[in-house]
Amino acid sequence: MRAYLAPWSPQLLSILRIISGFLIVAHGTQKWFGFPAPPQQPVQLTSLAGVAGAIELIGGALMLLGLFTRPAAFLLSGLCAFAYFIAHAPNGFWPLLNRGELAVLYCFVFLYFSAAGGGPWSIDHLMRRRHDD
Repeated sequence: MRAYLAPWSPQLLSILRIISGFLIVAHGTQKWFGFPAPPQQPVQLTSLAGVAGAIELIGGALMLLGLFTRPAAFLLSGLCAFAYFIAHAPNGFWPLLNRGELAVLYCFVFLYFSAAGGGPWSIDHLMRRRHDD
């Protein structure tokens, strides 16, 4: 049973990348466009939250496509770490209590992608394969 899904691990890496990209894009669209829900507070596009929204939009789209996956993931990982320490850590140590568990999880998922790449279902993989031919 343990090895049942092992042959699918490259494809599951790509699926995790696609879902993570889709979810982080939603944070950016919320800040910039008020979609799918308006932000809790209005966001000035030149503010820290506005810049974070731009990184979430652009970096998330790159993750969704699997284009420049490693640098985009590294930037998003840093953004999520920064968000945790700015917005959540001042409210206490435990991520469950300071509502920062999502930022921590995103941080480490994106850090993993910065090392692992986007998987076989990515534009990076297609470009690398064309270059090798």
